[in-house]
Amino acid sequence: MRGHEEAVLLRIFVSESDRYEGRPLYQAIILEARNRGLAGATALKGFLGYGVHSRIHSARFIRSEDLPVMVEVVDTQEKILFFLNVLKGMLAEGLATLERVEVIRSSPEAR
Repeated sequence: MRGHEEAVLLRIFVSESDRYEGRPLYQAIILEARNRGLAGATALKGFLGYGVHSRIHSARFIRSEDLPVMVEVVDTQEKILFFLNVLKGMLAEGLATLERVEVIRSSPEAR
């Protein structure tokens, strides 16, 4: 992806304690996105949230290891839709959303 173009933003909502093949699920998702050449991915840890079971997860508890995590992955619609099929095998439970976005890249050469 270069310059100014349309893309798709995939958001995946999981818990910090979710695992896939022995590692944190959010980490596995990001590594899989990188291995498949997607444009970019970031994991963001929340400090308060709830999911499908309506149980509150909060950073107020000093030893909380089950905080909400949102993974964002951006690329073309074609690549994101293919990646969704990969995710089906990784997610036991969770929520994902898709959003059309406009990508604007800046580079040192553009200045």
